[in-house]
Amino acid sequence: MLPMACELMLEFAALSGLSPARPDPQRYLWTDAFAVCNFLGLYRETKEEQYRKLALDLVHQVHFTLGRHRPDDQRKGWISGLDEKKGPEHPAIGGLRIGKEINERKPGDPYDASLEWDRDGQYYHYLIKWMHALASVGQVTGDPEYTKWAMELAKTAHAGFTYAPSPKARKRMYWKMSIDLSYALVPSMGQHDPLDGFVTYCELQARADQSKAQRDWPSLSDEIAGMARICEGQQLTTDDPLGIGGLLVDAYKMAQLIVKGSFPYPGLLPEVLDASLSGLDYYAMTAAARRPAADYRLAFRELGLSIGLHAAGEMKELINQNPSAFEKGSSLTSQMEHLMRHYPLQTEIETFWLEGRSRESVGWAAHRFINMVMLATSLAPDGFLYLS
Repeated sequence: MLPMACELMLEFAALSGLSPARPDPQRYLWTDAFAVCNFLGLYRETKEEQYRKLALDLVHQVHFTLGRHRPDDQRKGWISGLDEKKGPEHPAIGGLRIGKEINERKPGDPYDASLEWDRDGQYYHYLIKWMHALASVGQVTGDPEYTKWAMELAKTAHAGFTYAPSPKARKRMYWKMSIDLSYALVPSMGQHDPLDGFVTYCELQARADQSKAQRDWPSLSDEIAGMARICEGQQLTTDDPLGIGGLLVDAYKMAQLIVKGSFPYPGLLPEVLDASLSGLDYYAMTAAARRPAADYRLAFRELGLSIGLHAAGEMKELINQNPSAFEKGSSLTSQMEHLMRHYPLQTEIETFWLEGRSRESVGWAAHRFINMVMLATSLAPDGFLYLS
């Protein structure tokens, strides 16, 4: 599968304007976060320097594209408001744009639910993926600056997206914010945003605690505690394959942090696995992954589940190798056995989207870049899944 992942990622680099570099690259934060991790994983697997270079070039291109105001915006320069000297030193401290085609909705403009999908702004769950990508770059290159940038982004995102509906109410989160984080574009809360944020903050803090260069870094202890409170009582079960896959990836990250002694809430892992299993049981029962026509399937959502199932397989091995790190008498063993009964779905999804006719469909073409990159992640998941 590795040669196919390499082929997909090199094609993505060429088509999106990364290599050779174009002055108007097509950057999109979610896709690019996965792509950075993919390039790092391919570098570690092949030892070919071109993949490391592509990862670093992509980080630079994202920051200098999505960390700055749009070309069609009256505002210019870095979203953070920093000048041209300080901006590159803290490229994500103001957040990062999504990369949508249409400019954001201005305050007072009428809300159009369908049009909002195509409008720019900032998504918390995209920022979370970029934090993970930056931390992964720091781990692979040994340059702590990338992790510091991720932590600066985490503090900015947390401050911008969390709010209290009333003075004594528990905080919630906005789903989508304006480019400058000054107003909400979609005020509802993403179902898994608090969990994703909590796990990623813990990942970043663990990396910072291990770094000798972290003396002047921001601490995320307040953000971790705050996100833990938002997570309390959250309904995590979903029948969305991308959402189920995300839960499994979060669970695997928790397991890795538990083994390292860097996760403060080990009891959360069985809860996340329970939600994953409920969603998987329903998904398998309704046979959603086996609809015959590719035009009516969203590849990247299915591939998100495939990536999550890869994470589940790795998690099973991790737990078996480190039984003393996990609570005795927990339900983990039975949960993992249950999860593995669904593992064949991963092969089924990959096989379908590896077929040439599936990737010639209208459905594939409509989301080509994200589909290509997430298929590559599924085929070679180590760069995205491993924390060390």
